[in-house]
Amino acid sequence: MALHNIEQSGPIRVERDGDILQITSDSPPVNALGAAVRDGLEAAVKAGVADSSIAAIVLRCDGRTFFAGADISEFGKPLQGIPLPTLVDMIEASPKPVIAAIHGTALGGGCEVALGCHYRVAVPSAKLGTPEVKLGLLPGAGGTQRLPRLVGVKAALEMIVLGNPVSAKAAADMGLVDKVVGEDTLAADAIAFAREVAGKRPIPRVRDRVVAPDRAAVEAFRTTHARKLRGFDAPEACITCVVAATEQPFEDGLAVEREQFMALMNGTQSAAQRHLFFAERKAAKIDDIDPATPLRPIRRVGVIGAGTMGGGIAMNFLSAGVPVTIVEMQQEALDRGTGVMRRNYEASAAKGRLRADAPDKAMALLSPTLSLDDLGDCDLIIEAVYEDMAVKKDIFTKLDALAKPGAILASNTSYLNIDEIAAVTKRPGDVLGMHFFSPANVMKLLEVVRGRQTAPDVLATVMALAKKIRKVAVVAGVCDGFIGNRMLMPRQVEANKLLMEGATPEQIDRVHVAFGMPMGPFQMADLAGVDIGWHRDPTRIENIRDALAAEGRWGQKKGAGFYDYDEKRNPSPSPRVAEIIDDFRTREGTTPRAISDEEIVARTLYTMVNEGALILEEGMAQRASDVDVVWVYGYGWPVYRGGPMFWAQSEGVEKVVAGLERYGFPVAKSLKTGEAFK
Repeated sequence: MALHNIEQSGPIRVERDGDILQITSDSPPVNALGAAVRDGLEAAVKAGVADSSIAAIVLRCDGRTFFAGADISEFGKPLQGIPLPTLVDMIEASPKPVIAAIHGTALGGGCEVALGCHYRVAVPSAKLGTPEVKLGLLPGAGGTQRLPRLVGVKAALEMIVLGNPVSAKAAADMGLVDKVVGEDTLAADAIAFAREVAGKRPIPRVRDRVVAPDRAAVEAFRTTHARKLRGFDAPEACITCVVAATEQPFEDGLAVEREQFMALMNGTQSAAQRHLFFAERKAAKIDDIDPATPLRPIRRVGVIGAGTMGGGIAMNFLSAGVPVTIVEMQQEALDRGTGVMRRNYEASAAKGRLRADAPDKAMALLSPTLSLDDLGDCDLIIEAVYEDMAVKKDIFTKLDALAKPGAILASNTSYLNIDEIAAVTKRPGDVLGMHFFSPANVMKLLEVVRGRQTAPDVLATVMALAKKIRKVAVVAGVCDGFIGNRMLMPRQVEANKLLMEGATPEQIDRVHVAFGMPMGPFQMADLAGVDIGWHRDPTRIENIRDALAAEGRWGQKKGAGFYDYDEKRNPSPSPRVAEIIDDFRTREGTTPRAISDEEIVARTLYTMVNEGALILEEGMAQRASDVDVVWVYGYGWPVYRGGPMFWAQSEGVEKVVAGLERYGFPVAKSLKTGEAFK
């Protein structure tokens, strides 16, 4: 039967098919549940309930997705329109069945709307989830109370506390979706389903269901995910709410949810996580380049170097369906590198992270070679060889001669001067830096280094390409270490000084781990390799690191570094390292003193903020939030602290400045004035 349009109200359209009312939201791009959408839904549902000729209601969305969540731009502003929890309660209270017809993603508030409906149908490609925890929040419209009642404690914990969506099939298996319908026939199938259930009574309301307490499952979940959830407030609040759903009446559970939600919303962690949500999106924008700038086509990418970094870089493009030519000097190195790539793909497929045929498909796009000349047809060539300026200049001189006109030439250097590299070519406008982070096929950050002569379309092309290969890209200027490594340097310098003055490696690392870092500076040194950058002369011992390297204490790979390691690489404080440090103190006439944790924070973390301010003053980063993105996605700065610059503001800029001055550091002018944060 043809549908007959009977009303149009803002983003909400109301149509009927006989005795079935179809309410459709059309609010691009993702049907966010803003005030206009919520008010329109309220009016439409009330109209359907009031019309005696309507037997059931279908709720669906036009465009690419079902409601993909709340309108995050409304957070922190005075409430407009009907609150989402009230809307969901109203839908659930309807005396006529309401069916959610889901395509795309039903996330956050969208999932909660679906939970308020009496039935849910979804197309096979749909995903449902409650990702609020990733913004430091929890589902605040009854989701923590309804979801456990529908899918059980274990599944609810996975969805709410970890925030990962599930497929329509998985949702159907757990009872979240009542029926999986045709991919291209959602509207018709939903209406047919509505007719099937229109006369069924009682109407199934999730709030009326009971789920048994399962404290054992809750504790097992905590234990399994303890490391991942360490330091975050929102996951524990989510767990508290799920437990309430199993042990308290529905209305009492809602009160627990509301109390926990408001505590999170008003806390610093959610503010930090919401800051990062917007910061990631801002980072993709180039302030002085027209967004409409035509991009250069990238049909094939060349990678020079098949080691850990080069192979990881290549995998990003292969996974995105972009053919790659990879070059090595020796056949053995080439075979070893491509072998590692294949094994990485196969390991991911074995864990279910990739389709079974994905490794073969990806590797079929790879062309290994020993000849640089085979890069002649590449649109982008990325050099990923040893961090040596002479070596890189030699490669770029050769690339300048063989690369086709218009090809983009990129260096993966983490420190070196891109302008100096570009100067050996006749096409400096085509040159820029693409600093991937190791392991390059896993880490999300990409520093895109803009040279003095880098052409606007080159920069715009690489920033767009970063999105295609699922990287979070940040534009950096040319300076020693760019953004991330430049800010790392003062931390490392001060950590080493603190050792000489009386701190221990384990104390300094403990302070950083307690702060939320995945590891401290000396744990990081042991993991990366104490011998990295070592001059390889055992008789030349100028600092503690030289002394460790000279004794073969190269870190975890040798079972000894700043720490001693057992066969499972578990660390313990090293008496030998303590002796080496004491020897250096004696040699330099330093009397060790007690070092407070506060001093460690000021000298290793406040100095990073100060360096970030200098980077912004010099125009080496576009905005303070870009600095935060670099450190969260590239170096493990705790998400719930929002990045160094955000943290400085939440900590109190005056406190940071005072701490720097207390220990004799010159303070960046923009940090004192607050200009660094604008």
